[in-house]
Amino acid sequence: MSVVEILRNPILILAVLFTVLVSCNKNEETSKPNIIYILADDLGYGDVSIYNNNSKIQTPFIDELALNGVMYTDAHTSSAVCTPTRYSILTGRYNWRTRLKQGVVSGYSKSLIKPNRITVADFLKDNGYNTAFIGKWHLGWDWSITQTDSLDIDNLKARPEVDFTKPIKNGPNTHGFDYSYGFCGSLDMPPYVWVENDLPTSVPTRITKGKSGQGTWREGLTADDFTHEQALPEITKRTVSYINKNANQKKPFFVYMPLPAPHTPILPTKEFQGKSKLDNPYADFVIMVDRVVGEVTKALEANGISENTLIVFTSDNGCSPAANFKQLKSKGHNPSYDYRGFKSDIFEGGHRVPYIMAWKNKIKPSKSDQLVCTTDFFATVVDVLGADLADNYAEDSFSHLSTTNLSSDAPKRESIIHHSVRGEFAFRKGDWKAIFCAGSGGWSYPNINIKKSVYDTLPTVQLYNIKNDVGEKYNLQAEHPEIIKEFKMDLLKIINDGRSTEGVKLENDEAPSWAQLGKLEEIGL
Repeated sequence: MSVVEILRNPILILAVLFTVLVSCNKNEETSKPNIIYILADDLGYGDVSIYNNNSKIQTPFIDELALNGVMYTDAHTSSAVCTPTRYSILTGRYNWRTRLKQGVVSGYSKSLIKPNRITVADFLKDNGYNTAFIGKWHLGWDWSITQTDSLDIDNLKARPEVDFTKPIKNGPNTHGFDYSYGFCGSLDMPPYVWVENDLPTSVPTRITKGKSGQGTWREGLTADDFTHEQALPEITKRTVSYINKNANQKKPFFVYMPLPAPHTPILPTKEFQGKSKLDNPYADFVIMVDRVVGEVTKALEANGISENTLIVFTSDNGCSPAANFKQLKSKGHNPSYDYRGFKSDIFEGGHRVPYIMAWKNKIKPSKSDQLVCTTDFFATVVDVLGADLADNYAEDSFSHLSTTNLSSDAPKRESIIHHSVRGEFAFRKGDWKAIFCAGSGGWSYPNINIKKSVYDTLPTVQLYNIKNDVGEKYNLQAEHPEIIKEFKMDLLKIINDGRSTEGVKLENDEAPSWAQLGKLEEIGL
């Protein structure tokens, strides 16, 4: 049939148009990659061998991911501890805008994410994705609490009475995940209960005694189907099963896989014990985490979907001192690489992390020194899909898609706010980093717990040229008061505007009147 004959027949014209539309929709659907976000827990920048030429721990599967994607060397978590960072990953928003101004939530805490807050899982679900959370939540959810104890439920020593036969509220399923399986706090925080799609899989009937040392966990209620040593293998098995089930379906999938390792309790299974030959279970646990990454990538290969799957791998903060830095350094290994401090700190070791984004045969292998924050995942995903980012969410998220060979017109991140376990602030722009507190702001020396007469002699403001002084040894605040003044004003503006991206002014969850803001106001520059 000729083109002229088709054009003279309205029914045939409609049929052709319908076929074209169906084809376009199908192409649009298949062009959306599956997305997997693997979040290690307390993994140091220097623990990944491709990031550390002197590493005594070998991580071949993570290295392979880096060799086949973009390896970011200036990536940071939004906080130096885990709850706040997890909030920022899912919401694209700085954690200190919430009620949580310092520290972390407990295993009994209520949800830190408000019910009306749009998460990246919500966004992807609305854009045709199946979504799954499998692992460590540690953002709080609302247990059916029948009686509280004398302590606030955010307190890590709290032991309220819970009806474990009833569903939880305001958990992962509320915040965009079709499927969820995990536990509420850290692996060292009770209650030790698996929750699947809002319902505990077993009612805890026993109390496990607390342990100390690298295998430490707090005493608390434990379900019969919960074994600490098997938590990481169980999460891995469930994730691989989810990939197998959802591979090559009509809908793409998003898996958020926050691991409980190598955080305490440091419990490598028998296969990995002694594997590192460093006489340190932490090093063995890191190798086990690397194997988990390998299991995920192998599942993608086995299902023939590697070339349609975007993988992000990172850590929620720097390495914890529970790793035993002194012992590891005696073996020639530094989990923080050349950077100062560790988990909890405002120094680089507290929040500079390995960060890899890979998409086989789509993203060309490269190394990038672009400044990146874990809040940026949300905007990057939006950019990948060519969608629009609404003005009232992901307000601190910048796409880093332009660092790849894929096209992007999105603005790049030019500055970042760092946050310590004690709620102290630092502001970074270009090569300069201003710290608006004395000492580490965390657990490393010097901190607020040292002798007061010594702590009071420390400068209340610090300024480092991160490019020339990666170890943050030389405080140049006296030589450059103009930088301190500029950065203070930039920081205050971002705090008070409720956002760091362009757009209308937004509100923080709580008014910015916390102690840290007061400290900034006192700096008379």
